[in-house]
Amino acid sequence: MGYLTKIQKVDRPTNQSFYVNLPTALAQAIEVEKGEEFEWILEDKNLLVLKRVKPVKKRLFKSGKN
Repeated sequence: MGYLTKIQKVDRPTNQSFYVNLPTALAQAIEVEKGEEFEWILEDKNLLVLKRVKPVKKRLFKSGKN
């Protein structure tokens, strides 16, 4: 399942900025903290990767199979 997001462009007299919003469901799923840093990695013209600067430890989930 994907989450559609529109890019916002803000034109100012001195510069222009583009903004991308992270949907709340995704932010909660990966437990984003306020002020946390991420970096964008350009794979190609169709793929951007958003990566945490400081990785969090992976959680182990119980699989129901034993």
